Amino acid sequence: MDPEQPSAPAWHARSAPEALLTLSVDTSTGLSGPEAARRLHRYGPNSLPAAKRRGPWLRFVLQFNNPLLYVLLGAGAITYALEDYVDAGVILGVVLINAIIGFIQEGKAEKALEAVSAMLASRATVLRDGGRHEIDAAGLVPGDIVLLESGARIPADLRLLRVKNLRVNEAALTGESVPVDKGTEPVAGDAPIGDRSCMAYAGTVVSFGQAHGLAVGTGQATEIGRIGTLVGAVQTLATPLTRRLDQFARRITLFILGVGLITFLYGYFVREMPGLDIFLAVVGLAVAAIPEGLPAIVTIVLAIGTRVMARNRAIIRRLPAVETLGSVTVICSDKTGTLTRNEMTAVRVMLPAHTLEVSGAGYAPEGGFNRDGVAVDTAQDKALQGLARCALLCNDAQLKHDVATGWQLVGDPTEGALLTLACKAGLDRLEAAAATPRVDEIPFESEHRFMATLHHDHAGHAFVLLKGAPERVLDLCVQDAGGKPLDHTAWEARMEDAAGAGQRVLALASCDMPVGTTALAMTDITRRFTLLGLTGLIDPPREEAIAAVADCRRAGLRVKMITGDHAVTAAAIGRQLGLNADRALTGEAVAALDDEALQRVALETDVFARASPEHKLSLVAALQAQGELVAMTGDGVNDAPALKAADIGVAMGRKGTDAAREAADLVLTDDNFATIAHAVREGRVVFDNIKKSLLFILPTNGGEAGVILIAVFAGLALPVTASQILWVNTVTTVTLALALAFEPAEPGVMRRPPRRPSEPLITRVLGTRIAYVSLLMIAVTFTVFEWELARGSSIEVARTAAVNMLVVGELVYLFNVRHFTASAFTRDILTANPVALWMSVLLIAFQLLFTYAPPMQELFHTAPLDAASWLVILVLGLGKFLAVEAEKTVLRRFRVRRM
Repeated sequence: MDPEQPSAPAWHARSAPEALLTLSVDTSTGLSGPEAARRLHRYGPNSLPAAKRRGPWLRFVLQFNNPLLYVLLGAGAITYALEDYVDAGVILGVVLINAIIGFIQEGKAEKALEAVSAMLASRATVLRDGGRHEIDAAGLVPGDIVLLESGARIPADLRLLRVKNLRVNEAALTGESVPVDKGTEPVAGDAPIGDRSCMAYAGTVVSFGQAHGLAVGTGQATEIGRIGTLVGAVQTLATPLTRRLDQFARRITLFILGVGLITFLYGYFVREMPGLDIFLAVVGLAVAAIPEGLPAIVTIVLAIGTRVMARNRAIIRRLPAVETLGSVTVICSDKTGTLTRNEMTAVRVMLPAHTLEVSGAGYAPEGGFNRDGVAVDTAQDKALQGLARCALLCNDAQLKHDVATGWQLVGDPTEGALLTLACKAGLDRLEAAAATPRVDEIPFESEHRFMATLHHDHAGHAFVLLKGAPERVLDLCVQDAGGKPLDHTAWEARMEDAAGAGQRVLALASCDMPVGTTALAMTDITRRFTLLGLTGLIDPPREEAIAAVADCRRAGLRVKMITGDHAVTAAAIGRQLGLNADRALTGEAVAALDDEALQRVALETDVFARASPEHKLSLVAALQAQGELVAMTGDGVNDAPALKAADIGVAMGRKGTDAAREAADLVLTDDNFATIAHAVREGRVVFDNIKKSLLFILPTNGGEAGVILIAVFAGLALPVTASQILWVNTVTTVTLALALAFEPAEPGVMRRPPRRPSEPLITRVLGTRIAYVSLLMIAVTFTVFEWELARGSSIEVARTAAVNMLVVGELVYLFNVRHFTASAFTRDILTANPVALWMSVLLIAFQLLFTYAPPMQELFHTAPLDAASWLVILVLGLGKFLAVEAEKTVLRRFRVRRM
């Protein structure tokens, strides 16, 4: 089977007869059954291949793919071989817990290709063997003649052969806010998708009219299929957190192995210690130094962040994406449905004597009219009432209200905007229709570019209402509603002003008809109409999106709008959002730039228009090449490749397509751009808490490892054994480190710039704190251990005191580390994070069991402590707490706020 589609120059640049000739099709009969079967065998079904998935066992095994866990597993295996089953069991248990948590939290596998495939229609009506046949859309082949009607999902890429009033909603593919008119005339070969008026693309929907189209691309050869291929070709990026943790794990693993080797060689050859003794000491060193609880704690912090975001209407599909949000430096957003409402709205009414601004957005009939900032009494404005009546009656759309979903449109978005305008003017559709019922109509067609309706009142007076393209309607008008001769120049200037603001302009007109007229024909539409006025329509930005963009910019994030819509419209929306829209760059201009120029322009430009999926991918790649961490938001099929290529993809959950949701890392259930700002804030909180966990775990591990190192090199007895170290690491990770996952946000978290993508996980300030606290831990632990031996205590008592000193040192350090540099002596020290208090109580209970319970004494070789031992431990713990607070005071004096 040859899966290649028929090769030809751009189908949109060929005439319909040429396209038919290329594919050897007769328009009167279509393909024969045998020929369709032959082409199906040659080109394959009209569907997309399923993506390969990793099975659950492979995903579980990959949880162990971490250098830190390799060392732990090796240490556990050797410890087991030496018949130290307690230590081996604890090590294996820690590793398994980490793997299980990671496996559970990993989430669903990527389903982008299936979602794109679902965009293809399931059934199609075709002309075969001279008759109409409804077939499974998967059986569609190049050369099939497809019949389209209103409401149908287009099953393949079609070169249109015959159209009648055809409008197609291409928002999911191009980002165009309103359905586009279609025709049959070829267009330029380099025309972007949104301008290919003679083509209808798979996955888009017929809003109005009928057509016959020639299938020229099926399956992967469609635009939808090409986007699916782009999505499949995009590699999922490692997040900043995973990159930093992987780098950290490799470095600390090499460091631990190096130190362990040096320690073994020194102990064996210099100190001449027995091989087994020095080996067990090195195992203890490795167990002490490896932060085995870190992967589990990071996963738990991310999972908690996920739950917080879900409560705030942001669903995380990939766990590390939580933290990535806190690292983002650039947000690239689609326009339609993301920054805007995807609901056309009349925002300006141009009447003969004055212009009114219209408030309110979307299809909800809420808002009013203002003239120079002053509210207008609509009932007293006869010119407005005349225009609103035309907007209401010359209209086929319907508005329905649902308590759960609000106002919903049934029909064309442009007509929906006019219907809402009339309601804002105080008109009632049922009353108006009853008073002046419609008798006949001329539906909109792209050839004449207007719609006309004939009405009569109950006194027999007849009149025609007309709406359509302003240049066409103006040519039919002789005067304005004020009775003055029509000033074409003045009206055209007002049209250009509205168009320059990104508005789509419609003209509305009326004329009287002879009494008793009951039919309307094209011959009745002559140059005798009265121009009622013009309306400016636009898909307005969400009010909350304007505020969210401002919040993001204050947080140091750059916001860029990338859309398939026209440049003028994009620039107008960009200005309303507070973006730099003076220079809107088109996709054609993007394609003409080399890599270096594109990288420079991508940083400098805020608004990109007429962008295809490839252009969006190029812009994301250009920003990433400059070292930026990019979030891409969107809701259409055309956004899916860029959503997956970005460091984090954000899709709209309510109005977004399945393709966009499945390609994204984050889904907004309320389709609200403002939710992104909240998610960024939570992402920063999550990363701060991960850093606090590092800041807590690493000094304690460093202190434990340092105690063993000094003992070996100084020829002293080990203050703690390997099993005792594992006990400390396990109980403090389960209690104290976990408490840090619930820390609230640091003050000013959204007033600081984003972290540099190149910033290491362990910064200089963080490393200094880790070293400082490690030395304090070593000092207090050795002090207690040597003091116990000096006063004649047994080695078991001395080691029990040393273990409790480590735990108390970590307990007081928890209250140090809850704030990076701010003082721990705050009024909310005990109330800001109740989990920390409960975990502290739990840890104290664990340590009392460790010290006094006979089974624990037997298992870990511990002994009871007297009051004097506890007094020394508590005094040294308080001293260590104050020493860390003193270091934080120094940092504050040097204005260090971040670690």
